[in-house]
This record gives sequence, C-alpha cells and structure tokens, in this order.
Amino acid sequence: MQPLPPEEARRDGAEDAQWSRPECQVWTGTLLLGTCLLYCARVSMPVCTVSMSQDFGWNKKEAGIVLSSFFWGYCLTQVVGGHLGDRIGGEKVILLSASAWGFITAATPLLAHLSSAHLVFMTFSRILTGLLQGVYFPALTSLLSQKVRESERAFTYSAVGAGSQCGTLVTGAVGSLLLDWYGWPSVFYFSGGLTLLWVCYVYRAHPGLGRSGARPAGVQAHQGALETALPEAFRLGWVFNVVPWLVAIPASLFSGFLSDHLINQGYRTIAVRKFMQVMGLGLSSVFALCLGHTSSFCKSVVFASASIGLQTFNHSGISVNIQDLAPSCAGFLFGVANTAGALAGVVGVCLGGYLIETTGSWTSMFNLVAAISGLGLCTFLLFGEAQRVDLSPTHEDL
Repeated sequence: MQPLPPEEARRDGAEDAQWSRPECQVWTGTLLLGTCLLYCARVSMPVCTVSMSQDFGWNKKEAGIVLSSFFWGYCLTQVVGGHLGDRIGGEKVILLSASAWGFITAATPLLAHLSSAHLVFMTFSRILTGLLQGVYFPALTSLLSQKVRESERAFTYSAVGAGSQCGTLVTGAVGSLLLDWYGWPSVFYFSGGLTLLWVCYVYRAHPGLGRSGARPAGVQAHQGALETALPEAFRLGWVFNVVPWLVAIPASLFSGFLSDHLINQGYRTIAVRKFMQVMGLGLSSVFALCLGHTSSFCKSVVFASASIGLQTFNHSGISVNIQDLAPSCAGFLFGVANTAGALAGVVGVCLGGYLIETTGSWTSMFNLVAAISGLGLCTFLLFGEAQRVDLSPTHEDL
C-alpha cells in the first residue's frame, strides 16, 4: 500500500482533528456564551459611563477618553492572540484571557475607589481589558478554522458571533435594571462574575484544557462609532437598548445558514462571501445614513435595527473568508486584519467625537461610518479571493 501524497495526508489529518457534529454543537453553544460574556464585560463601561461621570465629575471629553482607551489596548494583542491560538490552541488562549478580563471587570469598582485619580485607574483598567479581549476573536478564528468542517463554517461562526449581540442585549437590559436598583458597581460585578463562572464551567466540562503542552504549529470602525453612541443611547429608554440587538441575533444566524446553503448548492465561495459583505457593509451603511437624517423616533429604531442586524452578515463574509484562505494560520491572519480594524475604531471614535462636538449633530458621524464602510467594501470586492493559499501543515510555526 503506497503512502498518500503529503497534501492528501495533511487534509486527512486535519479532518481527523475536526469536531464531530455533537462536539461542534456543544462547543458552538459554549463559545456563543463566551462571546456573550465578552460583550457583557466590554459594554459594562458604556452602560455605566453616565452614572460614573456624575459620581467622579467627568466631563464628556474625560468620559470619551475612558471609553476609547479600550481600543488602545485592543489594537495591540490581535496578532499575538492569533499566533498563540495557532500554536497552542485557541481554546486555551480564550480561557486564559477570559479568566483575566473577568477578574478585572469584577474588580473595577474597587479600582475606581483606590485613590482620587479615578480617571487614571479607569483608563488603565479599560486599556488592560482591551489588551486581554484583543486575543479573543483571533484565537476563536484559529480554533474554528481547525475544528469546524468547511461546509458548516459560516453558520458556526455566525452563531458564535451572535453572542456579541446577546451580550450587548443582556447588559443593556439587565445592566440598566442593576444600574437603577443597586448602582453602577453591580453591573461590573454581574458581568465579571458570570465570566469567571463560565471559565470554571468550561474547565470542568473539558478537563483536557488544563493540561499543558503546546501543539506544533472595516467593521471595527462601524462598531467603534456605535460604542461612542451607546452612553447616550442608554439614556433613551429600553427600546434602543433592546430592539436592535433582538433583530441582530436571528439576522446573524440567518446569514450563516444562508451562506453555507448557497455554497452547498454550488455557488462559488468567493461570490457568496462578497454578497454577504455587500449586505454587511454596504446595505447596513445605507440604513446608518438614513438614521443620521431622521428625527422620527420610530424610524430611528427601524433604521438602527436594520443597520445593526445587517452588520452581522460580516460574520459570513470577510470574517470567515480568512478561514477559507489559510486555515492553518487563520488566527495570525485574522489578528493582522483585526488590528487594522481596531485602529480604524480608535480613529473613528476620536474623529466621531470631534465631529459631534464641532457640528452638534450625529449626522456627520454616520456619514463617516458610511464612508469608511464603503471604502472597505470596495477593497474587498476588488481584491477578495477564497482559494486556499496555505500549503503548510496545520499548526506549523509561523
């Protein structure tokens, strides 16, 4: 019996390492919850900023520094997180970072009262949270690219990605109640404590994760602008806190199902990815522009829901396209791409705040979002490919 050619042997080895369907379902649910808690911790500060500003005497500029400082740290660990995910396993990176950011989130009220330098300590905690959360999505991309079958990849990624809307929804709804009933520290205790409980559950459910040993080896600007608007939105009532995120959850699941279905029906992978990106960056930006040009509350809810819901189509577009191109080093490549996105988020938040301050209108910010999204979309439509380019064995050192 002749040995298989190296490329076929690598493909068979990669398929053997993939999750079975029951395993994939369990991990999808587990990671969806993890993503939900990631955003619970991430959105806790925007939810509490207004109350904290009143307690500590922050003005809008100082509150903006605290909010945007998350992205300062978030930019720095994307590549590191992806590289570590490719080398030692994305699940290990996720759990280690979640342990740390969960602890920091739960300890935020204590940090805020350590001294009179509230702004310095809160800015530092946000930078540190950004550093720790920056590894999550690159490590997640590495994990899913190696463990999930190509025919199920878009739906799995979209389902896990729906946790971001779930987390925003939970913190917006439950966090608002906790804020009213018990004050802003309770929001941080809630999100940080749940994260630590999730980490304990995963370690108990998957004890093998505790063993040591390494294995051989445009969107962020949109999100950043929206997070700038969150503190104001959270004062407008439960409708803006809940409805757009309720729309986004089924939209994310539908986009993943539709993407996998179209590919299984014989449509070219790159054509499907580009179609999803048109929806996720193009059409969503149209509704963002509409949101900036209406004064009707009902229309604002509809436009915001449509824009945020359509953004989830990115999960089945460029986010999973990296896994199409190079599953053996998808974490590293996603880290590089997301670093650029996070930098755009930093610039977008600062520029958005400046535009709002100088023009006195949100319209200019939504125009900025549409311009950046349009540039990213055109770039992907012109240069995007889906043909696999990595010829190296899975987990090879980079």
